[in-house]
Amino acid sequence: MILNHATEILLLLFLAITFIQSGLDKIFDWNGNLSWLKGHFAETSFKNMVPILLGIVLLSEMVAGILCVLGVYQIAVFGESTLAFYGAVLSCISLLLLLFGQRMAKDYDGARTIVIYFVPAIFLVFLLQA
Repeated sequence: MILNHATEILLLLFLAITFIQSGLDKIFDWNGNLSWLKGHFAETSFKNMVPILLGIVLLSEMVAGILCVLGVYQIAVFGESTLAFYGAVLSCISLLLLLFGQRMAKDYDGARTIVIYFVPAIFLVFLLQA
């Protein structure tokens, strides 16, 4: 069963690592992240909403990462991919939130970097949709 879904499992692990690490970084260095983001968004309409937006991104990243881990388990044990699909979709939504923020901040290099993560995430959605 695992070998029949190697691509999906590898992509799920990629997203799980990406989002759980990012979420944990936000948890363990909340003040550092908040400080940097306040500066990053100082010239945008988000300048007064940074703490709540950081919380939303943190929540979406952690839930996406956990769903991806649970999706690996569900595929490996039951051959089902419902949780994997939800994890992949939420990963894409999280990346779109990040992309929107980078574009608002006019950080086009940062936005370009997010696209690198979006491509495998949307490919995983495609694979799991079938």
